[in-house]
Amino acid sequence: MEKLWATKTENKRINNNMKKITIIIFLMLWSKTAVSQNDISIDGYYKNFSVVYDLPDYMKYNPYSYRFADIDSRLYPSEIDTDQSLGLFQNLDRANISISSNFCDVFIGRQAIAWGSARVINPTDVIAPYTFEELDTEDRIGVDAVRMRIPIGFMGEFDAGYVAGDDFKFDKSAVFLRGKFYTKETDFSLLLLGFRENLLAGLDVTRSIGGAGFWCEAAYVFVKALTDDDTREDENGYLRGTIGLDYNFGSKTYGFIEYHYNQAGSDKPGDYVSNSSKTAFIDGSVYLLGKHYLVPGLTYQFRPLIILNEQALFNITDQSMFLSTHIEYNISENIYLAAGAYLGFGEHLKLLFPDELMPYTEYHSEFGAYPNIYFSSFRVYF
Repeated sequence: MEKLWATKTENKRINNNMKKITIIIFLMLWSKTAVSQNDISIDGYYKNFSVVYDLPDYMKYNPYSYRFADIDSRLYPSEIDTDQSLGLFQNLDRANISISSNFCDVFIGRQAIAWGSARVINPTDVIAPYTFEELDTEDRIGVDAVRMRIPIGFMGEFDAGYVAGDDFKFDKSAVFLRGKFYTKETDFSLLLLGFRENLLAGLDVTRSIGGAGFWCEAAYVFVKALTDDDTREDENGYLRGTIGLDYNFGSKTYGFIEYHYNQAGSDKPGDYVSNSSKTAFIDGSVYLLGKHYLVPGLTYQFRPLIILNEQALFNITDQSMFLSTHIEYNISENIYLAAGAYLGFGEHLKLLFPDELMPYTEYHSEFGAYPNIYFSSFRVYF
């Protein structure tokens, strides 16, 4: 009887996935009907990442997604049949229709949505941001959204949209209004974003100062401002801000430095675990546990086809560091080979076993708890 129930459940899951796939394929084919044969082109890429993790005693993951529905990420084997040495996984990252007119551009479907001018830590980018140790940052994670962009004046834009969460539930979704304009040789961007019943007000400013690039990006989040739920009424709003400069030191060397302030974090390592249960970490895509950070970065071109990239993320308070280093070789046109590592430095975690209590993990530094990651990559574009 249990086997029969499992078979029916599996068939239902497969049928649901096939319905979703059929709808997506129909939308993609329908969107091509207005395109002439001469306008159709095929391009893409192949990427391979080989990764080795040297894990610490404790790792914290906080997955989330702005997709109203999705195909199961694991196609084979099924969730019921797990005794397999081979697995097949998918991530349908783009499937959208664009409608263009003289007045505006409208995008409907799975697409990339990101904001912010900071090089490493973007306070306004809370929909699908990257963490510091992300290996592949060329393509943003796709989210399900309806978006309208209207050009205004010289280099200006009005941007508005709705980002759907699970089953279109309001407490899982987001809505935004964003204005961008240029004046006095400076780019300004203002953002108002409602996400998961929180309200974010953001500002982004970029300009040139004495040959160097300058950026200042900040966001203040009003926790649960869009709901009557009082379960988090004891939580205050929080401010996040990043300010930085970059400069080209000749034709071979590029450098930048950022300072990031994270009010949602703590300046005491002992509070990192308890503090991470707050809204900023659950809904606001905050992953850094401290308050003050310094981020220097350097790119050096040894030869026209060989480039070295170095970045470091310092937690100023607990004096820990997460170092990123990788070197890339452009083998030939559109073919790249790279290798590198992410290395954590700082006092390590401790696993405590108090009498008659469950064991728990105690932080002594943030990046001392991070894994060391060693990787190589091979990329081909066509």
